[in-house]
Amino acid sequence: MGKIAITLGDPAGIGPEIVLRSLAALGERSRSVVVVGNMEVMRRASRLLGLTDILERVDVEEVPGDAVEPGRVQEEAGRQAVMAIERAVRLAMSGEVEGICTAPINKEAMKIAGSRFIDHTEMLAHLTGVRGLLTLFESGSLRTTFVTKHMPLRKAIESLDVASVVRCILETDTSLRLLGLGRRIALAALNPHAGENGLLGKEEIDILAPAVEEASRVADVRGPFPSDSVYHRAASGEFDCVVSLYHDQGHIASKMHDFYGTVSMNTGMPFLRTSVDHGTAFDIAWQGKADHRSMLSAVERCFAYSPLYRRNYEAFRDEVLERFPRLRA
Repeated sequence: MGKIAITLGDPAGIGPEIVLRSLAALGERSRSVVVVGNMEVMRRASRLLGLTDILERVDVEEVPGDAVEPGRVQEEAGRQAVMAIERAVRLAMSGEVEGICTAPINKEAMKIAGSRFIDHTEMLAHLTGVRGLLTLFESGSLRTTFVTKHMPLRKAIESLDVASVVRCILETDTSLRLLGLGRRIALAALNPHAGENGLLGKEEIDILAPAVEEASRVADVRGPFPSDSVYHRAASGEFDCVVSLYHDQGHIASKMHDFYGTVSMNTGMPFLRTSVDHGTAFDIAWQGKADHRSMLSAVERCFAYSPLYRRNYEAFRDEVLERFPRLRA
């Protein structure tokens, strides 16, 4: 079994707790993990949880730093979180680990620490030189990708056009191929009842249907389908992935389907990144209350998918480079 890297996320949040609980659940497989974070933070968390023996069987990529105050946005926590991501990416790009799994970060803490990136995806794109990484959610039998993510809903709707939807469909197709999965794709509609032939909105006629027609020349895609039923159809096995048009459209469906089992993945890089589907939970951080099930699911997916993903990346490199262009120098 190849190794994976796991970052602690924001050390003031629940990241250290859920990482350690996940390592405990892995048992002997934790020997195939490199934890990237501050060692003293790990020691404190292991004492809190009564899991001090775990540190004896995992490798640690040390992130230097000072003590942080639990449950509070602070510069030092943001700095350690950023440094952990940078070091994990270096391990993956050098081939020392096959993939990375990340604990939650705090956007505000990263900003005051001087980062110009608002989330993992933007930072990973910069560090790997890949423009427009795809985010793919897997929640049991339901998978979804996103045409738009972190932007106001009004702006997300205004930004939709044929080109952006086609691009996401093709990126989804390639990502499913990289993961070794089926490639039957459904496009979710924007308006109620898929617009009712223009009665409830014309985006389906003007943007979504033309996008499906264009993308279907090279991908197995259908739609647009009303979003109040397409996620159920996909979860029931009719489709392998749903392309969502905006953040909450896909997030609500995924988290209602399996809140603790939903895993976020980024594709398009030479390695796979998986992550939890929740935040830093400062309100319960360092109290021993955090539920680690989402983190464990993310770790399990990283172990399961990363080896095949890396092999497929090399096998289909030309297709990946075409659909996930490099950033300009």
